[in-house]
Amino acid sequence: MLGAPKLKPEIDAPAAPSVAATAVSIRNVDVRFGDGVNEVTALSGISVDIPEGAFVTMLGPSGCGKSTLLRCVADLIDVSEGSVTVFGRTPSQARQNRDFAFVFQDATLLPWRTVLENVSLPLEVGKHARTGDYADPRALLQMVGLAGRENALPHELSGGMRQRVAIARALVTRPRILLMDEPFGALDEITRDRLNEELLRVWQETGTTILFVTHSIPEAAFLGQHVLMLQAHPGRMKEFMKVDLPFPRSLAVRDTVEFIRVTAHLRKLLEECL
Repeated sequence: MLGAPKLKPEIDAPAAPSVAATAVSIRNVDVRFGDGVNEVTALSGISVDIPEGAFVTMLGPSGCGKSTLLRCVADLIDVSEGSVTVFGRTPSQARQNRDFAFVFQDATLLPWRTVLENVSLPLEVGKHARTGDYADPRALLQMVGLAGRENALPHELSGGMRQRVAIARALVTRPRILLMDEPFGALDEITRDRLNEELLRVWQETGTTILFVTHSIPEAAFLGQHVLMLQAHPGRMKEFMKVDLPFPRSLAVRDTVEFIRVTAHLRKLLEECL
């Protein structure tokens, strides 16, 4: 087992991480697919700054370009016009520097590798195994509540557990940004709620900037410091809304008047985006 520095210690006072610098800067971004009469504009004129250390959820109707925008940040899709920078670098440079990690809706674990081996997979390629600049895979599994399941195979885990492994794997290289594309969308409501709380705790302990795509209004409001609302046809920014709810947050906040006001406003915005 590779030796490694331990994770940052748990925060004593679980306040939201401070935000200062800009993690992601998106300027007048257009994304078009196809050409001629078959050209489709997926995104048009998107401009927003994501603060470092922030938790930003992305919400909007189907086809508004949430996943497309996330993939522009991840260097999976090229922008047609405008620019995206990640800590002042191009997405390509940021990818090569391992500034971000991506968590998909499917956990995409290798079925023949154990939980611990799946989490350790990113250390087998790239610079981190050479430099020692990575988190302890066992400590990460403990942090996401999977201590004792290190030797289990993916088929022996529930869907929620597999997503926890995927999150731990994403964090093993100590990324500065975690990009998450509906990671809990296929899970049942109870498991999803538990993982929402777990993700907030992980965010507060690590200070990682998170961009999180969702179709769920309550999930967007519960997780996010800010909600980036996109409207469709083509995808444009409707509002970059601050969620003025205190941290730490538990599921009980969903029963408060303040939370209901936030979700009601988001629902109104979403209806205007259709």
